Amino acid sequence: MQENIIPHPFSVSKKQRTQLNNHGSFLVWFTGLSGSGKSTIANALEKELNKMRIRTYLLDGDTIRKGLNSNLSFSPADRKENIRRIAEVSHLMIESGLVVLSAFISPYKIDRELVKLTVKKENFIQIFIDTPLAVCKTRDPKGLYVKAEKGLIKNFTGISAPYETPENPDLKIDTTTTSIAEAVKLIIQKIKPKLELI
Repeated sequence: MQENIIPHPFSVSKKQRTQLNNHGSFLVWFTGLSGSGKSTIANALEKELNKMRIRTYLLDGDTIRKGLNSNLSFSPADRKENIRRIAEVSHLMIESGLVVLSAFISPYKIDRELVKLTVKKENFIQIFIDTPLAVCKTRDPKGLYVKAEKGLIKNFTGISAPYETPENPDLKIDTTTTSIAEAVKLIIQKIKPKLELI
């Protein structure tokens, strides 16, 4: 079937869209355990970028799983498909000229590499929210770790499913020693070159 799919040559390019927005477009990918602070930091970053008049969109695990990926479980195969779909959506948003903030546990290295491949290496910035499991458990606002330890949630990352630590993230943030405001400053410093139009 793929041989019959021929993309239409549309006239407006990514470059034209980014010029209209007056900034570059790329993906900031937040990875880390549940409760590590991914969505909290991504949200604070988006607020700051909004003040800077940067056009953004934030993709978050719970939001995506309630809509686009509501048919997927937390099995390894479905986790892979979950990330694959998010990568494709992120790619489309980058092409539209947005700075995309994606906050997902994304526990497997191979899946994070697929995201980088899908959106292209130059459009991918990986932020590892390196919060220790013990700290994530104490936060646990949704009570997920308690349920997972009781066996009520299967394939829960950090309890009954693995988390493969990123080997070379673009930025590593430990929320036990770094405040949300400090984390946002560090990320903005890291992404500033990509915001500049070439």
